[in-house]
Amino acid sequence: MADRAAKTELYEAFAATGKALSNGKRLELLDLLAQGERTVENLARTAGLNLTTASAHLQTLKQAGLVATRRDGVRIHYRLAGDDVAALFVQLREVAARHQAAVAPASAAYLGPAEDDPLTRAELRERAAAGRVVTLDVRPAEEYAAGHIPGALSIPVEELADRIGELPADTEVVVYCRGAYCALAHDAVRLLRARGRRAVRLDDGMLEWRLAELPVEAA
Repeated sequence: MADRAAKTELYEAFAATGKALSNGKRLELLDLLAQGERTVENLARTAGLNLTTASAHLQTLKQAGLVATRRDGVRIHYRLAGDDVAALFVQLREVAARHQAAVAPASAAYLGPAEDDPLTRAELRERAAAGRVVTLDVRPAEEYAAGHIPGALSIPVEELADRIGELPADTEVVVYCRGAYCALAHDAVRLLRARGRRAVRLDDGMLEWRLAELPVEAA
């Protein structure tokens, strides 16, 4: 007969992963790491955390086996421990969206009004291959450099108003950022449309693109 204590220990081991995921800031750090390797300082700044708090969250994720590190001199670089961690993060979001009533209003408050008819990945690939659209990556430059959709232009969203002239005026612009819950693409589409440009958003982002094993370029 199976040992009850051993079974309890097994389920506690499973629960350790759940405990590591049971904090919104740690999930945000996973979301950022899904874009590529980053230093503690970069993660802290981007997530709006002080260095001590960011380091503590990252240690929790590391102890659960969800992130890995490498040292470069005095700097520690973090990365996801595997694509399965990114997939787990996406699955967690999807389950929460289906079963947690608070997700929809929180998402709407954060992302703002939804634009009409975002493109799917298949639609983007078809239109890009036909030369009918310009693909625009509005993530920070270091995220673009770590990996982007082939052929995409890089204009970080905070620079877009000043650099809009770099985009062809007569071609539709398809905008993407980190993933399905990234506000950068929403902000960019609203800005472009306000300036009279034809713009549409990819319905998810780089996280989902990678998980679908679609081609990725690095700078």
